[in-house]
Amino acid sequence: MRFFFDARYIRTDFHDGISRYSAQLAAAVHAQSPDETTFLIHDERQLEHLPADAKWLLLHSNESPLEPIAALKLNKYRPDVVFSPLQTIGTAGRRFKVILTLHDLIYYRHRKPPTHLNPLLRLGWRAYHLTYWPQRAALNGADVVATVSETSRREILEARLTKRPVVVVPNAPNDLRALLDEDALARLDGAARRPVRNLVYMGAFLPYKGVETLIAGMAELPGRTLHLLSRISDDRRHELEALVPEGADVVFHGGVSDEEYAALLADDAALVTASVDEGFGLPLAEAMAVGVPVVATDMPIFHEVAGGGALYFPAADAPAFAARVRELEDPETRARILEAGRAHLARFDWARSAETLWATARDLAAARR
Repeated sequence: MRFFFDARYIRTDFHDGISRYSAQLAAAVHAQSPDETTFLIHDERQLEHLPADAKWLLLHSNESPLEPIAALKLNKYRPDVVFSPLQTIGTAGRRFKVILTLHDLIYYRHRKPPTHLNPLLRLGWRAYHLTYWPQRAALNGADVVATVSETSRREILEARLTKRPVVVVPNAPNDLRALLDEDALARLDGAARRPVRNLVYMGAFLPYKGVETLIAGMAELPGRTLHLLSRISDDRRHELEALVPEGADVVFHGGVSDEEYAALLADDAALVTASVDEGFGLPLAEAMAVGVPVVATDMPIFHEVAGGGALYFPAADAPAFAARVRELEDPETRARILEAGRAHLARFDWARSAETLWATARDLAAARR
């Protein structure tokens, strides 16, 4: 089988969600069948995030005006199956099978586009999400639609976004423990016996992420520090700083490396989020993989990702958030959550996700003959 993996969404500056999903799944797919896999890139710097011996093909950028005719350009390379971790690659005129990915339906409910897109693409993004019809046309141009969670799969089916089969190729956590030294790992092993001092938030600062709820809750959590890790614009930072309660300890890190992220989680921490809408919730899985408890909004996707590895609170309820954090003062509660998180997390594994994708691709290739 000639399997093409669209790796053009891998960023060369820093990973966002799609970029990290692309890079991690690409590595797992390559490990299963390196001779059959070719990666599509648009910048040779993307090779730094792919296996060293990977086969690759240079194509135009995924943001290029040529993207609608991508399939016509790929036909001459005679792939059997092309997989894209998004749904924007052009499929018209293709002579191969296609698996497209729709991660979630968030942008139908919150239409602010990704900020790294140019102004014209941002305008098109908003228009695209005003109605389901463009999405239906794109997804029905595939043979199979992939998504990252059972929650997203259910939403896709309920919205009747495609007539194609929908398979779940889940996200999975990165191995942040591998970035920790022996002292940090030893500290983690004894964390259940010590109080939680640090609350770690990893994510964007869009309104639906609920960071305001976390900040408001700090009024009832003296002696603890809320760490906001991600990059943030100056305007948004000033807006949130004005909401910090008197005496509360809130630190804006403005972006951290994976090593810094892991070290903060290992420092008597809990991972917290008050988001009201997610396609997966990767930070929850990352925290549980490190061995850290989670406090999260009570919604289906977080239950799917974290299971019993989290304490849940109602959306936008800052006092309830603070109350759940205080429950972590009990060592037995923390130990129970950590054990439940480890057990639940076993279902999310990049090798297993790659197996699902390979099985789907092989079925499509067989049907093509």
